[in-house]
Amino acid sequence: MAQRLGFQDLAKAAGVSVATVDRALNGRQKVRADTVARIAEAARQLGHPAALRLAGANANLPALRFGVALHKQGQDFYKAFAEELHRAVADAKGVRGQLVLEFASGQAPSEMARRLRSMEGRCDVLSATAVNHPEVTEAVQHLRATGMHVFALLSEFAEGVRTGYLGLDNLKHGRTAGWMMALAAKAPGKLAIFVGGHRWHGHDLRETGFRAYLRETAPQFEVLEAQINLETRQLTYEATQSLLSRHATLRGIYVAGGGMEGAIAALREAKRRDVALIVSAFTPESRAALATGVATMVIDTPLEKLCRALIAEMTRAALGPAQMDHVALYLPPDLHVGESV
Repeated sequence: MAQRLGFQDLAKAAGVSVATVDRALNGRQKVRADTVARIAEAARQLGHPAALRLAGANANLPALRFGVALHKQGQDFYKAFAEELHRAVADAKGVRGQLVLEFASGQAPSEMARRLRSMEGRCDVLSATAVNHPEVTEAVQHLRATGMHVFALLSEFAEGVRTGYLGLDNLKHGRTAGWMMALAAKAPGKLAIFVGGHRWHGHDLRETGFRAYLRETAPQFEVLEAQINLETRQLTYEATQSLLSRHATLRGIYVAGGGMEGAIAALREAKRRDVALIVSAFTPESRAALATGVATMVIDTPLEKLCRALIAEMTRAALGPAQMDHVALYLPPDLHVGESV
C-alpha cells in the first residue's frame, strides 16, 4: 500500500514551509501567486490530491498573456528587468497571467518593428522598449487596429498611437545628472555625455535636461557633442579612453543609457578619480564602482515598482473598454551614491 503523502512531503518538494502549504490550501493568509503555483506544480508531480484544489482556485479567473519586448538580453539591467516581470505576472491580481517575453537582437527600427508584429496572436496586451521611428509607429498602428493595447517602456515611441508610457521622467533624469555633476566636478572644464542613439527619445530628453541645467546654473562647464555608444560596453570603453586622452580638462561623464560598464572600466584603468561619473542603472558593477569611488551617482529605474505598475495597467487595458485614456506614469528614480551602498 502506497504511503499517503502529507503536507510535509509537499512542502519539501515545493521548497516552502509546512505553514505556507497550509495557508495556500486553506486560505488562512494570502500567499504569493508564484508560491502557490510552485506548490501546485509540486503537488501535480507528486500526485498529491492538493493539486486539484490549487488548480481549481484560479480556474474561474480570466487568462491573460502579457507580451513584453526588450533589448540587450545579456545586460544586467535587462536581466533584472526580466526577473521582476516574471514576479509581477505571477502576482497579477484577478487574472491567470502568462508572460510572453521576447528580446530584440539589435536596435535597428526594422528589427523591433518585426518583433512587435510577431507578437500578434501570441499575446493579449503588449509593452516594449523601442526607438522612436516611423517603422515602429507603423507596427504599433497595425497592432492597435487589431484591438491590442501597446505600452511604451522607459523611452517614448509612437506617441498618439500607443496606449501609454511607463518609466522615468527622462527630462528630470538629465537635470538630476546635471545637478550632481555641478556639485561633484572638481574644477571648470569639459563634460561628456553618452547616449544610445538619436532615435532613443528618452536619451534625447536626458541630454536636453542635462545641458539645460548646466547652461542655467553652471556655465563654467562645456558639454561636448554627445557620444553615440549603441548602449554597448566596448564602444563606451574606447570612446572614454579617447576622451581622456584628448581633453586634459575632462571633469565628468554622464552615461544616459546603457554601456556604463565601458566607462567604469576605462576610468578604473586610468586611475582617474578626478572625473565624475554618473550612470543610469544600479547593477553589481555600478554598485562596486560607487563603493570604490569610480562612479559618483547612479540614477536607477525602480524595476519592481515599474513592473507591478505595468502589469496592473496592462490588465486594466486588456480587460477594460476598447478605448481608454492615454496613460503616462512617471516613477521617481532611485538615487544611489557611494555612502548609500
